[in-house]
Amino acid sequence: MDRLSKRQLAVIEDLFAGELDEAAVLDRHKISRNRYNKWLAEERFIAAFAERIGRPYRQSQLIIARYAPLAAAKLVQLTESDSAETARKACLDIISMPTAYPRLAVAGTATDPAGAHAELSPEAASRLLAALAETDEGRQTAEDE
Repeated sequence: MDRLSKRQLAVIEDLFAGELDEAAVLDRHKISRNRYNKWLAEERFIAAFAERIGRPYRQSQLIIARYAPLAAAKLVQLTESDSAETARKACLDIISMPTAYPRLAVAGTATDPAGAHAELSPEAASRLLAALAETDEGRQTAEDE
């Protein structure tokens, strides 16, 4: 048997629906604890379970990816803040941001998690620090007056 039964799929979906705990889901589907433990030992059930666990994480990565350009633009705007501390923190956040897109893990392929985030180039870091220094100088000049 290559596929899960409708009953097994229904149990998995109910487990992740969040409305019932594990015991209540098993009772609802009239599955004994012994049978459920056997399912948990089956490779195909474990794979389907793991797939279901991964789904919300992939959805959250998608949301983060969608809003990353907006967040980056907002950070760049904050480097021009009247508050030196806000501008400084924005610059530090920008400097520490990953500059490469993380690669998705695809079944059957190797990924390099260590290579997923490249460092900011020294030139870019210098420009950001110079912008921060200008903001600090402008603030000090205004305070001195």
